[in-house]
Amino acid sequence: MLIDKEMRLAEIIHHDFTLLPVINRFDMHLGVGDKTIAAMCDEKGVNVDFFLTIINTFHDVQYFPAQHLKQFPATMLVDYLKQTHLYYLEQVLPAIEVQIENMEKNCAIQGNTLILLLNFFKEYSRELTHHINREEEVVYPYIIALEKTIETGRVTGDFDQRMKYYSLTNYKQEHENVEEKLFDLKNLIIKYLPETRNDAYCHAVLRELFGLEHDLNNHSRIENLILLPKIEEMELLYKQIER
Repeated sequence: MLIDKEMRLAEIIHHDFTLLPVINRFDMHLGVGDKTIAAMCDEKGVNVDFFLTIINTFHDVQYFPAQHLKQFPATMLVDYLKQTHLYYLEQVLPAIEVQIENMEKNCAIQGNTLILLLNFFKEYSRELTHHINREEEVVYPYIIALEKTIETGRVTGDFDQRMKYYSLTNYKQEHENVEEKLFDLKNLIIKYLPETRNDAYCHAVLRELFGLEHDLNNHSRIENLILLPKIEEMELLYKQIER
């Protein structure tokens, strides 16, 4: 089912509850009444076309209009990705740590398995946070400055130096490392967790991890397949500006 702007937001949440965190990133929260997507976007000052593109990307794995997404301003993509980062740092990572601690209290697992798991997760959390901070402090400001430079046509020596420092290759490699660590964490629970007296707590941790993985995969698709090619295109345009 392709979601369109005339559908009621409440019906969409009923149909696919996993979209709720994505909807929240557009400053839309529970208590939506019978408002349509178009009405909610108008109320929140959100580009309805961009909202529908993102929502459908998360709702249907077969839906990914790469060329269409590239048409949106880089600043719009960056604003959305920054809201996603807040969701990871303020909600998902703390929730997973609590779930792992609940396992420790309620599953009666002997030995150092849970300590190992918690330490592994904390290391992963630090790595993901470092990756996010690098994007927020280096990558995104670079993208916004690059787009503004192209729009104004004003080139500065400082920005020329900035382009030499920045490396898309390193950025792509960091993405791959973060995704591999999350798979290892899930694998540790699935394959090597000793038998417990209460599987519900273990299942809760895995649900959170699989949910994070699904969200991160979509986040990475947007960055790797849309944002990075957009940067490359903008860099070519930048080089064509008369000095």
